[in-house]
Amino acid sequence: MSVVAITREIVAGNLSNDELNKISEAIRFARSQITQQNRRSLVVGTKVKFTNTRTNQVMTGTIEKMALKFATVTTLAGRWKVPASMLEAV
Repeated sequence: MSVVAITREIVAGNLSNDELNKISEAIRFARSQITQQNRRSLVVGTKVKFTNTRTNQVMTGTIEKMALKFATVTTLAGRWKVPASMLEAV
């Protein structure tokens, strides 16, 4: 089943609570995998970019500190605590 088909089924209300829970778990797992992949590839000093969720503006900066799930990124606008899944190497 494609993403579009799953989205249609969700919007139409054709899925049971158990099916929705399974989809939710799969999404959480996929995000966790992305975070782990990014965590392994990004280290202190790496130049990265991310999208500011409040302004939809793309920010670029340098990783100052890496934690388990978040990175501290220094940009021209200051320091940001960003989820590793949102970071992309420049």
